[in-house]
Amino acid sequence: MSLNRFFTALDTTKQAFHAKLDRQMARNGALAQLELVVREVRKDHPGMNMRDLHRVINPDFIGRDAFETYFIGMGYGVQVKKVFRGTTDSSGVVRFDNLVEGFELDGVNQIWVSDITYYRIGDCFYYLTFVMDLFSRLIVGHQVSRSLRTQHTTIPALRRGLRARATNLDGLIFHSDGGGQ
Repeated sequence: MSLNRFFTALDTTKQAFHAKLDRQMARNGALAQLELVVREVRKDHPGMNMRDLHRVINPDFIGRDAFETYFIGMGYGVQVKKVFRGTTDSSGVVRFDNLVEGFELDGVNQIWVSDITYYRIGDCFYYLTFVMDLFSRLIVGHQVSRSLRTQHTTIPALRRGLRARATNLDGLIFHSDGGGQ
């Protein structure tokens, strides 16, 4: 097979093929040079993540996401150790039966569910309680508190929900993550 037939089969010209090959070789050379820089920066900053590495080096021929993908694939990624911070102690919490197991929903105000999460600002933890209508997935009540005590979290959030949906609450089941709250 002649090269002309080869280029015809690829639906390209000889010039276009070689131009692409030249661009790829130039990119590979630039990536090799960039790898040397990444290796040096990594020596001085072994814990720096790829995003920060890209920002510091600021290469002009490769975007952030391609940079991250390429160098993580080359083994330059950093293992991040997740630090678990326990904020609750559930020992001794009374648990109640699950009244909603197998319950078929066909409208709003049948089951409301609640849960608590937290966020940290400085050295303080704030607890966020949400009450959601399970059918509509609408948040009907919420509360922010510095304390995990029920009277500061779940009860005020539930009261807000009751005020927001004051009509047709007959048979409403309130389900709160095991019932501890």
